[in-house]
Amino acid sequence: MFGITPLGWLHTIGSLPAIPLAIYLFARYGRIAPRSAPGMVYFISMLIGATTVFLVAHQPVSYGIAIATILLLVTGYGIAHIASVGRAAIYIETISLSLTAFLLMVPTVTETLRRVPDGHPFVTDLKSPLLLGFQGSLLVILVIGVTAQIIFLRKKGRSIEFKPQG
Repeated sequence: MFGITPLGWLHTIGSLPAIPLAIYLFARYGRIAPRSAPGMVYFISMLIGATTVFLVAHQPVSYGIAIATILLLVTGYGIAHIASVGRAAIYIETISLSLTAFLLMVPTVTETLRRVPDGHPFVTDLKSPLLLGFQGSLLVILVIGVTAQIIFLRKKGRSIEFKPQG
């Protein structure tokens, strides 16, 4: 179905929980909250999705997205353990993890539009105006969202004092 191999299904099903979790985390906390229970499930799901890309991808850009996602995940979830970063850690964490959600959604939207409906997909060309419109919208959402997150964190200032985990 949809031209997806068994490894492709592993990749898809493994990373799928990250989408509703990201939506929940953004709605609940205004960002991906890495030390929350949903945040930990998000991490695992994203890690499954990013690592299994190497088994299913056919385009070099997919490997770049996977590597960037893994690096951003490690940065976002690990920065709290580096005391010397200080107050910048909350910003690095927030921006890194927001970028992971963006890097999840770009290929998700692209592959969905290229595979659905089965046999007659909405998009057959990567330069399709529909696809480029969706991808552009995701970029706009990222820029507005990260800007709002930074403004929120700056306004909260000392009330969101970041405490290193190490």
